[in-house]
Amino acid sequence: MTIAQNDIAIGALQLPQPYLLFLGDTTEGGYAKTAYGLRDWAPEKCMGEYRLAGASVTTGLQALSPAEAEAAGARSMLIGVANGGGVIPPNWVPALIEALEAGLDLVSGMHVRLRDVPGLAEPAERLGRRLIDVRHPPEGLTVANGAKRSGKRLLTVGTDCALGKKYTALALARAFADRGVDADFRASGQTGIMIAGGGLPMDAVVSDFGAGAAELLSPDAAPDHWDVVEGQGSLFHPAYAGVSLGLLHGSQPDVIVVCHQPGRTHVLGAPGYALPSIEETIELNLRMGARTNPAIRCAGLSFNTAHLDADAAEALMAQESRRLGLPVADPIRGGDAFARLVDACLA
Repeated sequence: MTIAQNDIAIGALQLPQPYLLFLGDTTEGGYAKTAYGLRDWAPEKCMGEYRLAGASVTTGLQALSPAEAEAAGARSMLIGVANGGGVIPPNWVPALIEALEAGLDLVSGMHVRLRDVPGLAEPAERLGRRLIDVRHPPEGLTVANGAKRSGKRLLTVGTDCALGKKYTALALARAFADRGVDADFRASGQTGIMIAGGGLPMDAVVSDFGAGAAELLSPDAAPDHWDVVEGQGSLFHPAYAGVSLGLLHGSQPDVIVVCHQPGRTHVLGAPGYALPSIEETIELNLRMGARTNPAIRCAGLSFNTAHLDADAAEALMAQESRRLGLPVADPIRGGDAFARLVDACLA
């Protein structure tokens, strides 16, 4: 039995949990952001991980085979990888069939539909297991109209992809709620959808309807309500700039927060392209975003400092905050720097 996601914008799909996270033979940490996101933001839904030979990426969760995970209570194996192009390589298929035979459903956020992967549909049907695709938009999307909507919106943007836009949006939405602000996290990618239970996979939308999909994702709301919208890609990425622009125009953000990983020098997946500067990123996002919201502003920066020790991270963020004249914080580290960023967003 297969399930296509046609009602994802309102979060109607209930995914079978807990998950066994499948990492395949992944060697690039940036491609495992789905698994990392679930581990960090929905740990209660994660039973363990399953890796193939050659994999160098790990979530640090308990290593389990599909049979062991099913015996421990897992209900599905979720593909925790978002690789370039969203493909499922042939060498993964035996492991996916192993999960079906162990009694687990399969959940995927890849572009390719599970039922279209050779060798999967037949055993799933025979075993009564579900093939659940999350990265497929609802039917009936329309082009954007550009009309101003009520409520307030924040969009996370970045110097590159896979550096913290989802984590930043989740952390800001939580911080807003902790302060008593009426706020919703709006998921625009497969991992966010799996965490939040609803959303719209922007990178799977036909380009003509991208901005319209973003309007649907963040509809009219009360004047004091905040939608914190998960960003995608980067305006500077040679492959993914289109989805970033559609999301920027359609979400009409009042506020952007620029996400960056210090030390990254080249665009992920495109080594011939140097990373833009923070200043370039702010300027271009504000210039393009002003087309649908002339009042757009940048509240500050979110740095991914996971590769730095605490002292080095604090010193760097303080230095960059002085240089840029904006709050700079790592939302995972939190602290006073993050509180100042939240203040600036809500100002």
